[in-house]
Amino acid sequence: MAKSVFRFLSKQPDTPELYGEKHLLRLPRFSDYKQWYALRSESRAFLQPWEPIWRPDELTESSFRARVVRSGQEYGSGLAVPLLLFRRQDNVLLGGLTIGYIRRGAAQSCMIGYWMGERHAGQGHMLAALKVAIPYVYGGLQLHRIEAACIPENWKSVRLLEKAGFEREGLLRKYLKINGEWRDHLMFSRLPEDGNLGTTPRP
Repeated sequence: MAKSVFRFLSKQPDTPELYGEKHLLRLPRFSDYKQWYALRSESRAFLQPWEPIWRPDELTESSFRARVVRSGQEYGSGLAVPLLLFRRQDNVLLGGLTIGYIRRGAAQSCMIGYWMGERHAGQGHMLAALKVAIPYVYGGLQLHRIEAACIPENWKSVRLLEKAGFEREGLLRKYLKINGEWRDHLMFSRLPEDGNLGTTPRP
């Protein structure tokens, strides 16, 4: 598997930018609203089976602005790194990837989650994003273990995690309330020794 070109740039400590050969991952900005709204609204039927029920104000600009503020707070406090995924060529929004539930101390671990706009799905974008994010988790955040959970019927997500070097660990019963129902999830994990998908990040 070819390695993607990877850089970690940070003009300021609170503005991480993760670059792959063709992709960019960064924190959301207020100016992203129009792209985010268009992609999420047109992809609603595609995304809803795998996500919690959307709130009535889910797609409003005020809700998005609160999301941007919360993302900055979560990153600043070290709890999460909520990123949007863009195509570098034309700065088109493709989806999102969150490095969340960051745990320090003895655990040194996190949980990764992601979503992809319907028109961009199945084109390898999220695998490319993981190839950028995983080295950042190990090198930039200095974490030891990455976890991911997905509904067993979501075979596309299962295949994605396996391609990215995650190992299946077991079944979590009624783990998350998805689309109004408590759903079982498969638990996957990835350790540094499970393989290198990119170069070591440089602060």
